[in-house]
Amino acid sequence: MKRFLDVTLSALALVLLGVPILILTCVIRTRLGGPVFFRQVRPGLNGRPFQMIKFRTMTDQRGPDGNLLPDAERITPFGSLLRASSLDELPELWNVFKGDMSLVGPRPLLMEYLPLYTPEQARRHDVRPGVTGWAQVNGRNALNWEEKFELDVWYVDNRSVWLDLKILWLTVWKVLGREGVSAPGEATMPKFTGKNE
Repeated sequence: MKRFLDVTLSALALVLLGVPILILTCVIRTRLGGPVFFRQVRPGLNGRPFQMIKFRTMTDQRGPDGNLLPDAERITPFGSLLRASSLDELPELWNVFKGDMSLVGPRPLLMEYLPLYTPEQARRHDVRPGVTGWAQVNGRNALNWEEKFELDVWYVDNRSVWLDLKILWLTVWKVLGREGVSAPGEATMPKFTGKNE
């Protein structure tokens, strides 16, 4: 049932939002240049890697050493607006349709975090990662990593169609309220180091 809802709702959303996505693509190309999409390999179900796609929100500015500048220096006001409104996540509907992700589940993080999880935290990969999730409607990036992982594992143990529908409904209100977009003092979130944070 969950996969059926994922395919049905993501296909419907891609059709209904096709024109807005096309408009956003053109605006991002004008404001930030190419590429329009940000692609990155992330861990999916059981930690298997997949390529997640989002709208780009940062520039590619580099320092004198050739390395990318910190996120806070590369994100533009327009990029901040995309993140605050979660419009940068719209291309992930394609990941949902393909089966890499679900509409609801723990957010896919970085591949480099995999060896840093405790066995309990690693259980977040027992389900497909989601566009939104229990942690996202209970604090998003205002939570520390330990709190996020506790909520992710709670979702794994208590998942149901009705819980998914509740999370989708709450997500709409959280996005409209623009709550928890960034961790305090951060452009997004500090890196996970494997310690209790």
